[in-house]
Amino acid sequence: MSSPELPLPLDDLGLFTDLYELTMSQAFFRQGMNAVATFSLFTRTYPDNRGYFIAAGLEAVLDYLCNLSFSVESIDYLKSTGMFANDFLEYLKGLKFTGSVRAIPEGRLYFTEEPAIEITAPLIEAQLAETLIINQVNLQCLLATKAARCVWAAQGRGIADFASRRTQGTDAALKMARASYIAGFSSTSNVLAASRYGIPPVGTMAHSFISSFSSELTAFRAYAESFPDRTVLLVDTYDTITGTWNAVQVAKELEENGNNLVAVRLDSGNFNELSRKVRRILDSSGLAYVKILASGGLDEYELEALTEVGAPIDMYGVGTKAGVSADAPWSDMGYKLVSYDGKPVMKLSRDKASLPGAKQVYRTKDMKGMFARDIIALESENLPGGLPLLEEFMKKGERTSPATSLEEIRARFQEDFSALDDRFKVLKNPPRFPVGLSGKLERLTSEVREELLGANVSDSD
Repeated sequence: MSSPELPLPLDDLGLFTDLYELTMSQAFFRQGMNAVATFSLFTRTYPDNRGYFIAAGLEAVLDYLCNLSFSVESIDYLKSTGMFANDFLEYLKGLKFTGSVRAIPEGRLYFTEEPAIEITAPLIEAQLAETLIINQVNLQCLLATKAARCVWAAQGRGIADFASRRTQGTDAALKMARASYIAGFSSTSNVLAASRYGIPPVGTMAHSFISSFSSELTAFRAYAESFPDRTVLLVDTYDTITGTWNAVQVAKELEENGNNLVAVRLDSGNFNELSRKVRRILDSSGLAYVKILASGGLDEYELEALTEVGAPIDMYGVGTKAGVSADAPWSDMGYKLVSYDGKPVMKLSRDKASLPGAKQVYRTKDMKGMFARDIIALESENLPGGLPLLEEFMKKGERTSPATSLEEIRARFQEDFSALDDRFKVLKNPPRFPVGLSGKLERLTSEVREELLGANVSDSD
């Protein structure tokens, strides 16, 4: 049994955690330390050439927390390791998540240091959740952000997700389809993702289809016969120009039967040069309605270059480089304790310090309705004129509202993205969006730092 957003069966959820989460939890249990804790999920720094993130992966987190438990088989495995005490294993048998979740909704933009999710729960419950939360949110935020950059670069041309075969595993392929659709892709080639998430499915043909027939023209005719109202012909198996002329012939045959060729697809070569030649052939043949689709090794940088030179390409299939976020495959995302038993705490490690206390993020806009500045504040603060970004999604272990539809999440992204100034969207070396701290959070940070330094730093060399 599995849950739609989770990468593994429900019976295994408890074990999807790093070993030290369990060893720490046993130590907490033995010390009677299970008071309420708040953990904050945030990203410290931007990957190269990034200036924003898109919130994604929350649904997977909520699914996980709603179903978190240890099966009999999981407890038996932990017992077999010889590491864990029987009383702790008995505790795990009855473990359920009983806490709350506040988060920036999926599809909304956020920036470095801002808490994307805050988990408040008994310490052990919140600690055990760390591994899966980072695993899911880190991946989906990276993919959604990469996809948004591609959409921005394509400047209105449709993009299909072609990434499934090159992503790192089946869950990553499904999450790529979902995340890229949130960010503005129009469709996916992954049929399971299309079925699961309600994304339009799209597909053409492989070179193997062409080479299976005695000739390219025969292959084109066979495909058109099966799909007369949705034919897209791959024209570069042997020679792109010859392939285009064969596509013209099939298009004329389709017209005779009251159908139209949808598009021709380029999958190799100089896309700018070839698309111009193909466009001239199609237009001179009375096929101005036939679109050109390009695929093969594309990402936002190639898309921007093709857009800037005005290549006559109508649609793109984007796969490998977007599906693995090739230029930024990881981010410095952390899940840090910020409050325990009513007391704010923080980490002081060099270059990895965290902000204390449960928090809220307020977003301000200028007179034109564009994003002006974000302010990270304490959860208890109310900053007039700012929109609070973190919303409650779980309370006492139960969801507080139904799951948001993917279309609504997609619309939320489009609304946010249109309110972000274009200078923050540039693909190379964008400026940093202004994010500040409230006065109360600054004072609390200073107080907690001084207290921790006094208690934990030696005077000796």
